[in-house]
Amino acid sequence: MALLRSYLFAPGNQPKLLDRVFECGADAVVLDLEDAVPASEKAAARRLVASALAGAFSANDAQATEASVFVRINPTGTGHWRADIDAVTGPGITGIRIPKTETLESMCRVHDAVLDRERLLGLRTGSVRLVATIETARGIAQVESIAAAPRLMGFTFGAADFCADISANLSDRMATLHACSRLVIVSRAARLAPPIAPVFTDLQDLEGLRLDTERLKHLGFFGRSAIHPRQIGIINSVFEPSAGEVAAAREVVAAYEAAEEEGSGVTRIGALFVDLAVVRRARTVLELSERGRGR
Repeated sequence: MALLRSYLFAPGNQPKLLDRVFECGADAVVLDLEDAVPASEKAAARRLVASALAGAFSANDAQATEASVFVRINPTGTGHWRADIDAVTGPGITGIRIPKTETLESMCRVHDAVLDRERLLGLRTGSVRLVATIETARGIAQVESIAAAPRLMGFTFGAADFCADISANLSDRMATLHACSRLVIVSRAARLAPPIAPVFTDLQDLEGLRLDTERLKHLGFFGRSAIHPRQIGIINSVFEPSAGEVAAAREVVAAYEAAEEEGSGVTRIGALFVDLAVVRRARTVLELSERGRGR
């Protein structure tokens, strides 16, 4: 699946925000049925989110929004998650985020529920992907087994909940370094998308958002969740390839393709050794650049 730079949350119980979220410039939106919605409003939020999804996709499956659309359901340990899936699974939706994921078994339960809806609605099997949110020490400990879940697109990280779980200080980057690195390594080993960076909660500190997003990008994350439209421009700019990166990527691909024509699978550009792994990264940069021009 295409890499997405930004994921903007909208509370499922606030119709005005649900109407506006699709127009804020994020690559993806996440309609939230979990933390942002009090227990007394869960059922009403389901109806509002289902209505928002109906507005985002026409009867002939033509997407009325350029953003990819995800829904964050309630945890599988609650009594809400199955009703969430029944309400929101439908044509056009990209995926479902499962919060507080700790076991492969819970992911399989969600897969089975989504599969039931796909069959009932006549959708292609596997058309709705899953994103597992890791927010606890147990989740990190089990992440390798969770990576084997069916229809899994990748992981996202809940840094605030994780730090609360291990009694660590969220402002101390060392508190989450091991968890972040483990998510990156397991994702790559399982051939999943890179993990998605967590929300940055200080809406006033835009420079802090930029620096922290660059740090997580350098660790191996791609894309970031956002809780306010003002964060989108910065997040998109961090994950958008620069002109220099695009030029270097073109040079790498051209040199490699020339080497292939001569029967070699490796080449050099100055001191840079170029093999297939380097070329794959270069092609990803070019793909992101092309998509950016098409927006």
